[in-house]
Amino acid sequence: MKAVIDEASCISCGLCASECPEVFEMKGEKAAVIATPVPAGKEETCKTAAANCPVSCIKCE
Repeated sequence: MKAVIDEASCISCGLCASECPEVFEMKGEKAAVIATPVPAGKEETCKTAAANCPVSCIKCE
């Protein structure tokens, strides 16, 4: 599984990095994916972070 962030839509809330720090981190004022592919066992947490994104800028493929 791969996580992708639309950085132009990111509002820098940090929710993804809080919910799934193994995959996301804040770099400056935007969220960034730090693990590609998503580590084994973290797929559901990644999907939850994407679902909880207030601007829906994260996709898990």
